Amino acid sequence: MDRSIFDRVNDAARSCLPAILDRWLPDGVKEGDEWVALNPTRADAKRGSFKVNLRTGRWSDFAVPDARGGDPVSLTAYLFKLKQHEAAKHMAAMLGIS
Repeated sequence: MDRSIFDRVNDAARSCLPAILDRWLPDGVKEGDEWVALNPTRADAKRGSFKVNLRTGRWSDFAVPDARGGDPVSLTAYLFKLKQHEAAKHMAAMLGIS
């Protein structure tokens, strides 16, 4: 998949990231520039360790080693257990990008 497609998908996702996160992580709350939610990929009982920056899309689960990424596509891959190119296609379809 062409790198520019990843960039287009990430840029489009960043523009509506709060709405996407509200749908995918509905237990989350906005704290400053971050969405703080339970991590749906593990038995997470308390908000605080899983955060997504609402401006950049960078995300991390500080309770899990190596559970972090730099953009909305990598978050999609993580949450839905997809490869990066599959996550980009998933987001492109969701955002109406051909």
